[in-house]
Amino acid sequence: MLIELYRKLTDPFKRSIRNKLILTMALLAVLPVIIMTAMAAENTRSSMEEEIMQTNRANMNWASIYLGEQFARMNNIVYSIQISDEVHQYLALNKDASAASRFDEQKSMFNMLNSVYYSAGNYVFGVELYLKELGTLFTFNSMESRIKTVTEIPKGYRELFDQHKDFTINNDESDPDKFHMTRSMNRFEDQEQIGAISLEVKWAEFNQTLELLDTRGDYSVYIADRSGTVLYQPDRMQPPSTEALQQVEKSTDESGLIRTANSYVFYNSIEPSGLRLIKVVPTHVINESALETMKYGLVVGGLAAVFSIGIAVLVAWRTSKPIVRLANSMKGIRLIKDKEVVRSGRVDEIGLLEKNLHGMASRIREHIRDNYLMNLEKQTAELKALQSQIHPHFLQNTLQMIGGMIYSQKPEDSYRVIRALSEMFRYIVRAPDGLVPLQSELDQLEHYMLIQKQRFASKLEYNMEMDGAIGDCYIPKLSLQPIVENAFVHGLEKKQGEWRLRVEVIREHDEVLIRISDNGVGIDQEKLSEMQLRLSRMSQQGDRVWSTGTSIGLVNAASRIVMHFGPAYGMSIESEQGQGTSVMIRIPCSTGGERL
Repeated sequence: MLIELYRKLTDPFKRSIRNKLILTMALLAVLPVIIMTAMAAENTRSSMEEEIMQTNRANMNWASIYLGEQFARMNNIVYSIQISDEVHQYLALNKDASAASRFDEQKSMFNMLNSVYYSAGNYVFGVELYLKELGTLFTFNSMESRIKTVTEIPKGYRELFDQHKDFTINNDESDPDKFHMTRSMNRFEDQEQIGAISLEVKWAEFNQTLELLDTRGDYSVYIADRSGTVLYQPDRMQPPSTEALQQVEKSTDESGLIRTANSYVFYNSIEPSGLRLIKVVPTHVINESALETMKYGLVVGGLAAVFSIGIAVLVAWRTSKPIVRLANSMKGIRLIKDKEVVRSGRVDEIGLLEKNLHGMASRIREHIRDNYLMNLEKQTAELKALQSQIHPHFLQNTLQMIGGMIYSQKPEDSYRVIRALSEMFRYIVRAPDGLVPLQSELDQLEHYMLIQKQRFASKLEYNMEMDGAIGDCYIPKLSLQPIVENAFVHGLEKKQGEWRLRVEVIREHDEVLIRISDNGVGIDQEKLSEMQLRLSRMSQQGDRVWSTGTSIGLVNAASRIVMHFGPAYGMSIESEQGQGTSVMIRIPCSTGGERL
């Protein structure tokens, strides 16, 4: 059903250039309008977003400073109680003190708490002083003033003493509009906690400061602790999402911005309280302006689209008329066979097309022959491209290593490395680009390993063993170095402990087997299977130059061997994860390469 519907919709455009012209011209007229409308809406949204972000960052900074000053005033009240003479005199009483002495000191304590309470302002509901060693709890507020003997730490003070904190802020369990700010009293000599002072404060004290954040409309403001728990929300709205609060909790920055799917969450630390000020700006506030712009843009765009389609139909109809006539006249023409065609006699572009049509058939076979020759040349060009790809890859890694050696090794060591590198440059630049003697390739590998041994010192153990003469053996240039380099990059450099790399060259009648093995981290089974599959297909795809993947040098080296010597030769790989990797190369001992 869907296929039939799709065919009916697309057939008119497939069979008629006139319909295609109408559709194309309509799209060319409508698309710019749509794109410009979308860009205008996005620019408006971006500008609004930037303005809101800058304004809120500034407001959050000032509000945090003001809140910090208010908490600092509360701290000063607590400190005035802590350093008062009445508290020290009461703590100095011993157990044998007379009842009269205790009564006088308690009266002095209440007088001091009374003075602090009324000087603090109407935002302080009450003051408590808990003395742990004496088991005494003083309470003073507008309703009562009492002293109570307690045998256990009161509930509101347990977090302070159990977790050895200096400062806590907790909401009042019975009234969310109030909180308790509690600070520990420590003995000067050993900093042991001997008591605590608690202020009962109204959250409404901060409302005037929070109004700086412009909480009108859909904006929301909160005060939360470091764990992300919301302590106060003056607008009584839903708190930020759990995801946003978790990100605020994880953040170590004093201030910042977190973007969620539906809102922008601004936060600032309130010093010295340890709390955080949070403001939530819904995303739709920023998008509203963009939606208005897009609404008007769509109206204008719709009118422009209707007008453009009308013009497109007219222009397309007149433009396609001679093309349709030409198409009708070409229906009986056979391009391959030489057949006389009646011309229309036109002298414009259509007439030129008719004239050139006669010469097209005779050139088709010529193009087929040229295409065949181009395919033959393509394989040669791909081989050149492969070699130019390998050279920069090798030079980049080697020069990066030498750059670190120059500043850390002795001059004679640096000279040996530079000389080895110069020999490698000579080989790359002066050696032929096809087949080279195997001994030259092994000499090149020795220069490379001299540099690597100098770099890794005693950590690297390397040896080369050769069995049989290889004087008449040739190999594609730069076939071995990419394999050894892969051993370092993907195997040895990721392994802890001693590195071992071994190269074996074995002559077997008219063939040579080269085995390069290491004790690196190996290759995981999935990746190893993928590489083995690519190498096994090389006999069918030996003329392919690979340009993507993580083993370009390895697979391309195998590809070049197959291209030069045939599918009977090439490369195989074995590996065990955690034990190492072994790469085997099999080539014939054949002459014909260009000698150095």
